[in-house]
Amino acid sequence: MSEQPANQTDHRPKAAFLELKLPPVLVGAVVFALQWLLAEMVPSWNLSIPMGRFFAAFYVALGVCVALYGVLSFRLASTTVNPHTPHKTSALVCSGLYSRTRNPMYLGMALVLSGWAVYLANPVGFGCIPLFIAYMNAFQIKPEERHLRERFPNDFDSYLAKTRRWI
Repeated sequence: MSEQPANQTDHRPKAAFLELKLPPVLVGAVVFALQWLLAEMVPSWNLSIPMGRFFAAFYVALGVCVALYGVLSFRLASTTVNPHTPHKTSALVCSGLYSRTRNPMYLGMALVLSGWAVYLANPVGFGCIPLFIAYMNAFQIKPEERHLRERFPNDFDSYLAKTRRWI
């Protein structure tokens, strides 16, 4: 086993084997199912949310639109949308929605999960959203950011200074 030179530090989490392994849509689907399963386990916790179905539909629709906008922006820039191949990135997209959030596709997924939580009207549904965000930060976004920093060192650091990771 080779060791790193003393002047280099590995900033990857101990569970780095999970980095860029699971498709983000699969992670979202697992959290979606977990929200439903946990809400079914504690129906006594159900809330009454006025106009809940309207707000649920709004968040889901907004999330789908935000995520699709992110995909379309990548397509228009002729860069990869595949989250498992950040090394194939050919352009750093910083305009449009990407000037407000570095991860509109993941933000869109979080909004869909928020809409689902409103629909379920159970606090456990809302409690699962931070799990999704934490997983995405640790095992998807940070590894992507490392690749982007290597690929576009000056431009990416400038982008980081101006644009938030989520919102």
